Amino acid sequence: MSAATTVLVTGGAGFIGSHVVEAALARGWRVRVLDSLRADVHGDGTMRVPAQDGLEMVVADLADEDAVAGALEGVDVVCHLAAKVGLGVDFADAADYVTSNVTGTATLLQAMRVAGVRRLVLASSMVVYGEGAYRDAEGPLAVPPRLVADLEAGRFEPVSPRTGEPVEPLLVDESAPSDPRNVYAASKLAQEHLAAAWARGGDGSAASLRFHNVYGPHMPMGTPYAGVASIFRSSLERGEAPRVFEDGGQRRDFVHVRDVADANLAAADWTFEQPVGASRAFNVGSGTVHTIGEMATALADAFGGPAPVVTGDYRLGDVRHVTASSSRAADELGWRARIGFAEGMEEFAHAPQRPPAGRDGSRA
Repeated sequence: MSAATTVLVTGGAGFIGSHVVEAALARGWRVRVLDSLRADVHGDGTMRVPAQDGLEMVVADLADEDAVAGALEGVDVVCHLAAKVGLGVDFADAADYVTSNVTGTATLLQAMRVAGVRRLVLASSMVVYGEGAYRDAEGPLAVPPRLVADLEAGRFEPVSPRTGEPVEPLLVDESAPSDPRNVYAASKLAQEHLAAAWARGGDGSAASLRFHNVYGPHMPMGTPYAGVASIFRSSLERGEAPRVFEDGGQRRDFVHVRDVADANLAAADWTFEQPVGASRAFNVGSGTVHTIGEMATALADAFGGPAPVVTGDYRLGDVRHVTASSSRAADELGWRARIGFAEGMEEFAHAPQRPPAGRDGSRA
């Protein structure tokens, strides 16, 4: 696309959103940000990316239909990152997740239809899969949620319902069935379904990016809604050892936020190449597997802080293993992560974080 492209980034003042804004500006695009700048998320309400030519800020919530309609004027493509993120604290968060994520997305898509904006990149998440992909001695299989009795006994590995033996984790690809296991995950899958329905209804093309464990500069800190990397970094800042749940053997794909921003732009390019009606999901991961224990150790070593402590604690709803195959993104978007694990953790150990602003959630 040309430098004359105008992109609307919802949630553009947030962690991932602000990096998407920077990447789009660096490409020469005009960028409009729509963000509520909620005090419980953004603290003093300032935008991290400084004011500059080509950047416009609209302070409004997605529930404000008039503001959304105005923000869409002259826009070529939307990167939709505004959302309440994280697993939440308990089911008392359910209504806020649905209002922020599902109703907000529906309002945006309705406004895009009226405005004739036909290109959408949606921030989704690996959590739509639930547990990742596995196989036992008989072949691939889906594993049920782990039992409380097993977790209490320290038996953390999923067990095959066919053989009774631990299963082997595999890379999950986009053909895997969805199995959301918390309210946030259900809301992200609902966003994907809405985007697909919008596209198939003849209103445009949509790419849903299933982010894996995103980390990097300006992550929110000190909140139960933050990612595990931010929680560990916050512990180190306080001089405390990172507390690793279970036995630390949970497998994840940690992907740097600048790579995720690049994936958004690659997906935006893809939407312009597709016919109306196209809808596609893409995993966005680094392509390398590390355990949470390995990540905690790498971060603590880079920070120069105390070594992690493996607690054996657990959270109901957490999955044991989920790691990405990002080959579809490589093949169809031409996108691959560029920042390696060691390099990324070394940077993140000393990078600025977003100060805690409140307990009520965070935006992408």
